[in-house]
Order: sequence, then C-alpha cells, then structure tokens
Amino acid sequence: MNAAVFLDTNILLYSIGSAPAEHAKKAAALKLLGRTDAGLSVQVLQEFYVQATRPTRADCLSHELAAGLIHTWTRFAVQPVTLEVLTAALDIKQRYQLSYWDSAIIAAAQALGCRELYTEDMAHGLVIGGLRLVNPFV
Repeated sequence: MNAAVFLDTNILLYSIGSAPAEHAKKAAALKLLGRTDAGLSVQVLQEFYVQATRPTRADCLSHELAAGLIHTWTRFAVQPVTLEVLTAALDIKQRYQLSYWDSAIIAAAQALGCRELYTEDMAHGLVIGGLRLVNPFV
C-alpha cells in the first residue's frame, strides 16, 4: 500500500464546505481529491466524520452522507492505526515538538511512503524524514 501524497483532514473538510469565503480552498481541495496517487489514514477519516457531522457545523452532514463520502475515499490507500504508526508518532512528537495527532498523521503518511503531506495545520515547507509538508492554500 503506497501513495505519493497524503491528504490531511482539513482537505476533506474543505471539499464539502459551503462558505463563500472558502470557495478557493474548496476548489483546491477538490482538485487534490481528484488525484489517483493520494493516501489517507483511518485517523483522518475518523476526524472527518466527527467534524463533518458535528451538529454545530453550519453545513453539517448527515451520517449517511458522511459515511458515503468515507466509503468513496477508500479508493485511496488508507493507512490503519498500527503499533508501528503509534511508536513513530511518539518519536516525531518528541523530536519536533508537534501535537500527538499531527505526529500520527505524519507517521501514517510516512508509513504509506508519501513524499508530500497536504495540510493547512502544519509548517509549510518543513521536511520530516523525507516527507515535505505542503499548505495547498498558500
């Protein structure tokens, strides 16, 4: 199971957004989701579901729609949460002083063999173990 690029949760969330101010981000997210060489993790899919179905979200999705999108996105390589990903995340967290959750996403991307991680939440241009963090919205 390999992928060239990894998509963080915010990419998935922008793809379903309806805020006019975020139209450009939605377009960029949809373009990334059109790639055939992308990867995700179970963590990213879980985070998407929780945030997309949150009742306080302005454009809250139903369970059925969110679950359907998740099913569709399983066409990508999906990295499970494993003991190896956990221990790599702990090492990344300690070395780079990132949150555990960001570190787990980086570890999952590395486990899939990705060269780039598309995310809005981490330092654009930072390279961690051969993985380059890219903010697609800059």
